[in-house]
Amino acid sequence: MAAPDRSGPAAQAANKVFTRVDVDGHALPPSPAPSSPLSGRRRYALATELVYTESKDQYGSSSIPIYQSATFKQASSNGGNEYDYTRSGNPTRTHLERHLAKIMNATRALAVGSGMGALDVITRLLKPGDEVITGDDLYGGTNRLLTYLQNNQGVVVHHVDTTNPEQVRKLITSKTAMVLLETPTNPLIKIVDIPSIARTTHEVNSKALVIVDNTMLSPMLSNPLDLGADIVYESGTKYLSGHHDIMAGVIACNDPELGNRMYFTVNATGCGLSPNDSFLLMRGVKTLAIRMEKQQANAQQIAEFLESHGFRVRYPGLKSHPQYDLHWSMARGAGAVLSFETGDVGISERIVEAARLWGISVSFGCVNSLISMPCRMSHASIDAKTRQERQMPEDIIRLCVGIEDASDLIDDLSRALVQAGAVTLTLDGFHTNDVDTDAVTPSV
Repeated sequence: MAAPDRSGPAAQAANKVFTRVDVDGHALPPSPAPSSPLSGRRRYALATELVYTESKDQYGSSSIPIYQSATFKQASSNGGNEYDYTRSGNPTRTHLERHLAKIMNATRALAVGSGMGALDVITRLLKPGDEVITGDDLYGGTNRLLTYLQNNQGVVVHHVDTTNPEQVRKLITSKTAMVLLETPTNPLIKIVDIPSIARTTHEVNSKALVIVDNTMLSPMLSNPLDLGADIVYESGTKYLSGHHDIMAGVIACNDPELGNRMYFTVNATGCGLSPNDSFLLMRGVKTLAIRMEKQQANAQQIAEFLESHGFRVRYPGLKSHPQYDLHWSMARGAGAVLSFETGDVGISERIVEAARLWGISVSFGCVNSLISMPCRMSHASIDAKTRQERQMPEDIIRLCVGIEDASDLIDDLSRALVQAGAVTLTLDGFHTNDVDTDAVTPSV
């Protein structure tokens, strides 16, 4: 076979497109990794930014290709190409990370294998003797990891009511390395004043990092980095993906040094998100706005329905929520997770088991609506004594609202309430069967 002509018009045109060649002189396609950076271009509304991406794909593909390859050939014995091993970096993952950084108002984002994997990367910034201040209403997995660090790694963890910034301030010392916040909390839906706590933390100890788990709201509704947080992380399994078909975690920050330190851990441990899951997460992110809009609208109707029947409902979309104003000062929406109490554990169990459209499952953020009793499932790793100390009602039911028709969801929930004996259906409508008046009185 004759050697290819590298001096003709076709070769010259290829050289303009392909900026690198392999060891045999063959043109290499440019990396499709770049997405749409924040700087140097017009900014659009978030719903547009979620969908809008740029790439340098040689074929102009609308979706980023899946680079399902563990290794990448190098142009010389010295290596030096942008990618060499997927553990260290992959074009599909880089494209996703740049896109996530854009919508999270960050300069650096990292995509890893799960939300807890993201927190694990962050907590590897800690060393023995460091202190962490965090809430008394935490996701069960977060509580489990912090307990492990305290029992095995010499990290001191303080649990306080983070809805009271003064309680946080009292614990901040020179040993404080992190203040870890969740808002709204899960499942008690308490609201944490991120700006106040971040400002106080940095004033008292400039080296302390404020970390925010933004999974309950997603970048669609809140940007904690804009509120003073140093690092924000999310479970990409939830709203970002939206379909519960992948596990993913996302970390974002603005400090280059912090980003590099966390990337070191990702590279060293090999916890970076796989190319195929990066593709799926990228696809899910593009529909975040329309999914969240529908889920929130459904959640609002369901919260109002339950409250109108005398149940104590925890949802920041209700004006009865004691921190309604605080939440809306930080967020662009109330989210789609709510909880309510029946006053009786047995009744709650029967409601959960009687639901048909509501799948009994942990997690949230999916297009399908889910129902669960947190003390039995997502927060079961927190022992009963600790749950009692943190005032977590054993009868609490968590609803994670999807995109189904709201009337169908309410009808199904109504049937479950009647079947469980929580309400009585008469000619005049539903009547709540109060078991514990204090427990089912709406919050004020």
